[in-house]
Parts: sequence; C-alpha cells; structure tokens
Amino acid sequence: MASAELTVEVEVLGEAIAQVAAIAPPERWQRWLQTWLRQLAPTLSPINAYELSLQFTTDAGIAALNRDFRQQDQPTDVLSFAGIDDTPLPPAVLASIPFNLGDLVISVETAQRQCDAHGHSLQEELAWLAAHGLLHLLGWDHPDEAQLHAMWTMQRSLLASVGLSLPASAYVAETA
Repeated sequence: MASAELTVEVEVLGEAIAQVAAIAPPERWQRWLQTWLRQLAPTLSPINAYELSLQFTTDAGIAALNRDFRQQDQPTDVLSFAGIDDTPLPPAVLASIPFNLGDLVISVETAQRQCDAHGHSLQEELAWLAAHGLLHLLGWDHPDEAQLHAMWTMQRSLLASVGLSLPASAYVAETA
C-alpha cells in the first residue's frame, strides 16, 4: 500500500487521564495508527486518505456512551463508532475527501485495571485497545472464539509493528 494519509484527532478528557499525554502523546498515536493502517491496507478510500477520532475518557464517560448506544449501563474498555454506514458516498465525493473511519473511545480507568490484571504497562494496554477498536472500524468482529483469536493475533502483529508487545499470558483465546 502506498503511504496512506491519516489524520487522527486525539482528545483526552477527565482528571486522572492527563497521564495519557505523557505515556503516548498525540503525535505517537498518529504515527502508530498510520503504521497500523498501512499494515492493514484498507481499500475504502480511492485517494488513500483517512481520518478518525481517538478519545480517552473515564469510566463514567464511556459508561454513558455504552448506555446510550449499546443499552449496557456499565463501563467498558473501548467503543468503536464506525463512520461507515449502509449508504455509500458517491465516488466523486470519496475521491475528494478523506474517508472518515469513525471514532474510538477508550476508558483509561478500565485500561488501568486490565493492565494491572494482565501484567503489562498502561501504554501497552491503551495501544492494544486502540488496535482492537481500529480493527472494528475496518469491519473486523469477534462473534466466536476463532474470530476473536484471529483478531487478537492481528492486534499482536499491529503492536509489534510499533515496537510493543504483551506478555504471552495476556489475552489468550481459550480453546475447548
């Protein structure tokens, strides 16, 4: 894939979340997501230009979104809101503007609990969740163990491409 253009808007909300900027500043997220997009080589944009929004929030912030959009009144780690819908844009429009992949929202509080439980850093957990969310924006899903395992394998590959890895025991799909 030729060098994909990617614009990432990074927003950090809440009090304790200021740590995110020190862990991985917006420029690093831009670089990582661009690297991952090149590796995944989507064909959604004829001009190979994409944009997405990445927001770091609190458990309260993500719980409100989870309640409003998924009818689940509880926090979660990452939510993906795809910019893709059932009505495709006309080819002339697609050829003139970046393709909006959508929005990723990550709870830093949930990420902190998960990295503590799995024995890796907050940076690795946030990257893991961003990679997971990006895959969802590109149409990946995990309705069964086999597809979940495939998704986790791709996430590990994406993290490796930016010099990150997780312990072998973290996020291992259970086998029957």
